[in-house]
Amino acid sequence: MIDVRTAPYAAFALRVALGVMFIAHALLKVYVFTPVGTVQFFQSVGLPGFLAYVTIVAELVGGALILAGLGSRWVAAALVPILLGAAWVHAPNGWLFTAQGGGWEYPVFMAVTAIAQALLGDGKFAVASVLGRAPQLRTA
Repeated sequence: MIDVRTAPYAAFALRVALGVMFIAHALLKVYVFTPVGTVQFFQSVGLPGFLAYVTIVAELVGGALILAGLGSRWVAAALVPILLGAAWVHAPNGWLFTAQGGGWEYPVFMAVTAIAQALLGDGKFAVASVLGRAPQLRTA
C-alpha cells in the first residue's frame, strides 16, 4: 500500500533528483561538450545535428519545470523518448557507465524515474500547488 501521508514527499524527492539530473546533463552538453561538439556527436551516431539543440533545450527547460513542480507529470513523460534515445545510442557500449562512451543503464534508469514521476505527479512543495493547478492526492 502507498502511505498517503508520505507519498507527496517521495514525489518531491524524486522530482528534485530528476530535475537536477536533467539540468546537469543539459549544462554538460553546453559547457563541457559544447553545443557544436554535441551536434557533432549526434551526427556521428546517425542522428540529425539539430536534435542536439532540441535535446539541450528539452533537458534544460524540462529539468527546470520538473524541479519547480510545474507540470511534472507531462514534462517527465515528454522527456522519456529523449532518454530512450540516449539508451539506444549508448547500448553498443555495454552496461556500465564506466564503459568507453558510457553505458546504457543510466539513461534507462532515468527513463524509469521519469515514468515514475509521470505516474506520481508533482508532489509536495510544487509551484503548481501554490498556483492552484496541482491535482489533489486521491486514494483508491
